[in-house]
Amino acid sequence: MSSSNHPIQRSLWDRLRQVALFEIGGLLLISPPFVWLSGVPAVDSIGLLLILALVAALWNGGYNTAFDWIEGRLTGRTADRRPWSLRAAHAVGFEGGLLLMTLPIIVLWTRMDWLSALIADIGLALAYMVYAFGFNLAYDRMFPIAAAQPSNP
Repeated sequence: MSSSNHPIQRSLWDRLRQVALFEIGGLLLISPPFVWLSGVPAVDSIGLLLILALVAALWNGGYNTAFDWIEGRLTGRTADRRPWSLRAAHAVGFEGGLLLMTLPIIVLWTRMDWLSALIADIGLALAYMVYAFGFNLAYDRMFPIAAAQPSNP
């Protein structure tokens, strides 16, 4: 099989760095408006967002690795060369899957009714979707895949 059908993927170290930077940045950017808009006390909100960040980090690593692998096999390109339309589909798919996992956690943690929790979760998903789009674009530019791998002679 030619290497064009199986492009180089991000290393485990690179993927861990990506997930860690994403979650730290997300907590710093999203926590203050969530506390303010949700009406959930700050301590409860921060605890909830930390749990959601853990769930998201696990989902992030698995989802991005699978998406990159499938995209690479189908197109022969690396994730850092992903077109804008596929970046948007990637962000929507990520947040949709995460929403399904986090909604029950929000209901249990905050004791919100399902509709209020769904509205809060959709708000978080929209905020993170915009953040994910920008973050992943910036990450791919700052840490291109080819630069992270040794060159072949």
